[in-house]
Parts: sequence; structure tokens; C-alpha cells
Amino acid sequence: MPMRRPAKSFLLTLCLFASSAMALSLADLSNQEAGSGLKAALEKGSVAAVGKLGVESGFLNNEKVKIQLPPVLEKARPLLKMTGRGQQLDDLVVSMNHAAEAAVPMAKPLLVNAVKSMSVSDAKNILTGGETSVTDFFREKTSAKLAVSFLPIVKKVTDRSDLSAKYNHVMDQASKFGLASQEAATVEGYVTQRALDGLFTMIAEEEKEIRRDPIGTGSKIIGKVFGSLR
Repeated sequence: MPMRRPAKSFLLTLCLFASSAMALSLADLSNQEAGSGLKAALEKGSVAAVGKLGVESGFLNNEKVKIQLPPVLEKARPLLKMTGRGQQLDDLVVSMNHAAEAAVPMAKPLLVNAVKSMSVSDAKNILTGGETSVTDFFREKTSAKLAVSFLPIVKKVTDRSDLSAKYNHVMDQASKFGLASQEAATVEGYVTQRALDGLFTMIAEEEKEIRRDPIGTGSKIIGKVFGSLR
């Protein structure tokens, strides 16, 4: 009479088989699965970033993205404080950050549209790229359009500051002498660029979190696709 295989050995074999079946590689995924998972991750990360920044003090209370004065003005702060302009500078910083917070919600439809129009080539580059490939995709596809959308909203808010006109005059002169970049020549241009930088910084944070714990997103398809990249 043949001997029975011990139950423990059978269970071990079964567990090993299940483990190998779950350890999917990117090659095991269909194009549809890869595309669906990637689009879900892109949308989740971008919408989350907008949600964190496009609220009261979303920029102001986040040291990673808080908009400070341009270096040339920051260096002049001690002198300006001595002439009684310290509070105005503080107010300008608050105004700049609130302007960015007002503009960022405009990014959501543009980011979502970028996801929907993602090509097969885009998907391949993202899935085989580095840990910031999602962020790089958004930066490449949306930066120019976002800047156009942000600028008038930012200007509407920053124009309320008494220092905005004086800032623009000082920075325009500074840029002519090479003391400030052209983008910082106007307060609205400077804030628009910093708002974009802050948005992509937060998208990168969301991307890193998705890559670190894809299962934790609560999405089966994101977990499956990004889990296969490990």
C-alpha cells in the first residue's frame, strides 16, 4: 500500500504554488490591465495632490511647497524691515501662497484629460521609467497649459497686495541687471511657476506612496499593476 504524502508537505507545496502565481511580473499583465492600472494611479495621484494644495493654507502650511520671497527680496528683507516694510513682506508671502491655492484647482481637469489622452508610448515610458516617471509625464504634458490657466487667477489675488506693483517694478529692474530670473520679473509670473513646482512636488509624493504601497490604495488594478513592478 503506497504511503501518503504528509499533509504538511502538501500544504507547503500548495503555498509555494500560490505564491509564485501571485508574483506577477509586468510581462504577465495584458496591455488593457497595464493601461487601466496606470490610468487609475495617474488620476488618483493627481487628484489627491490638487485636493491637498487647492484649499485654505494648502501651500502656506506645507513647508515642502510654501512660496517664499524670491532670493533677491529675501536678502533685502532686513533692510526693508528697518524701513517699516516687514509686515508688508509677510503679507505678500501670505498673498502669494493664497494665490497659488486659488489657482491649483484649475489643474484637475487638465491633469485628468492628460490621463485620458495617454498613448501606448506614454504608458510604456511610465511603467519602465524611474520612481518619478508619473510626475515627469504630467510635467511634460500639462506645464504649458497649466501656466496659462494659473496666471490670471494668480494675478487677480496678488493684485490685492499693496506691494505687488512695487515688487514688479523692483524685480523688473533686477532682472535687467541679471539679479533675478525673467520668470520672477512679475509677482504673478513668479507665483505661477512656484505653484506649478508645488503641484508637481505633491504629485511626486503621491506617486512615491502608490509605488511604496500599491495595495494600500484600495484599488485592485493599481495594486496588481504597480505590485508587478517590484
